[in-house]
Amino acid sequence: MRRARMGAVLLAAALAGCASHAAPDCAPPARAMPEVELFFGRGLPGGGMVSERDWQRFLDEAVTPRFPDGLTVLDAEGQWRDGDTVQRERTKLLLIVAPPAPDLEARLAAVIDGYKQRFQQQAVLRIDRTACVRWH
Repeated sequence: MRRARMGAVLLAAALAGCASHAAPDCAPPARAMPEVELFFGRGLPGGGMVSERDWQRFLDEAVTPRFPDGLTVLDAEGQWRDGDTVQRERTKLLLIVAPPAPDLEARLAAVIDGYKQRFQQQAVLRIDRTACVRWH
């Protein structure tokens, strides 16, 4: 049941991301760039959670080498309904703004698949947008 609900949430998020994924008109000097948010639940099957140390190791080994130009990590609290029960889970939110590149999708998929495999997760929520980016 949880898997079906998570699938519905992921599908809704994906469709919302597709609807707003058109490149915005950016006023120079800003330029349009992909912005991706990844939500990593930290609860482990059978109990426990991904520790800060394990998260940092994953970030250092799997994420930073693929996105060396920078990223942002935020601590978050996620929740969803499972039947009549509200489930809560500590979450890491990874925000990546990266120049368009032919291998961007492969790098993102490697991060997502790596987390799911390493921590036995069912899913990683992903939101895609295009943002106007400039440095001041």
